[in-house]
Amino acid sequence: MVLIDTGPIVALFDESEPAHEKCKSTLHSLQSPLITSWPVLTEAFYLLNDWQKGQDELWQFILNEGLQIVEVPANGHGRMRELMAKYSDNPMDLADATIVLLAEIHKIKTIFTLDIRDFSVYRPKHCKYFKIMPD
Repeated sequence: MVLIDTGPIVALFDESEPAHEKCKSTLHSLQSPLITSWPVLTEAFYLLNDWQKGQDELWQFILNEGLQIVEVPANGHGRMRELMAKYSDNPMDLADATIVLLAEIHKIKTIFTLDIRDFSVYRPKHCKYFKIMPD
């Protein structure tokens, strides 16, 4: 499994984004299922708000099972709070905290993100660092 962050989702469904082609190429090269959280999708839909086609295409991608939306368990809320406090100098937002938490829960090491600066700093419990795509 690969966790997908907000940036690539927006770039995939907004053709004007500079990383659009790179993210499309990365998506087509993936052999593993994509998973994400509702906070990530909330950010993505918000950022695609002015582009109805992008929102429609994202919904179609979800409905076609292009990505799986994984619920954040209630017993993980404290861990997200810890993560946001630990990385408050960045600062870590809620969407990123859910990505790190889901990575820890599901032992996922690969993150599809354009936020290289932050995800290269985050240190999940189950590995020393994340493998970041696209590279």
